[in-house]
Amino acid sequence: MTLRTDHVAGGAFVAFGLLVFALSGDLPMGSLSFPGSGFMPKILATLTILFGAILIARAADSGPFAELEWSEAKHTILVIVITAAGTAVYDYLGFLTTMILLMFALLVVVERRNVFAAALYSASVVAITYVTFEYLLKTPLNTGPFGF
Repeated sequence: MTLRTDHVAGGAFVAFGLLVFALSGDLPMGSLSFPGSGFMPKILATLTILFGAILIARAADSGPFAELEWSEAKHTILVIVITAAGTAVYDYLGFLTTMILLMFALLVVVERRNVFAAALYSASVVAITYVTFEYLLKTPLNTGPFGF
């Protein structure tokens, strides 16, 4: 049997779904009328496992894993590292600061965009998102040491 790219991707989704399911195991499920905090993670984990299994089952349509090009590996690693850094500092810096820095870093470092344009775009998108969640949806976002 030839190992195909969808075998690997589907296996990764199944493993990730099982990990999320295991980590959310102690959260209460609740009921359909009053869902608990474990309701959404378990539903999403179940769907992730299901779609990963479907991907594995249909793997014959994909190319062999051995022939996969790794030319975008550096790009992928940069995205993962920058996103992990943003996740690590989110609780300390808060939503606004973290998201502006995260988008700016992704645009400048990964996508090699103009610094001024990246700063303007990052600040604009995050400001619109902040106003939408904070004021329209009345969902408080994490504030950092600067009060925003």
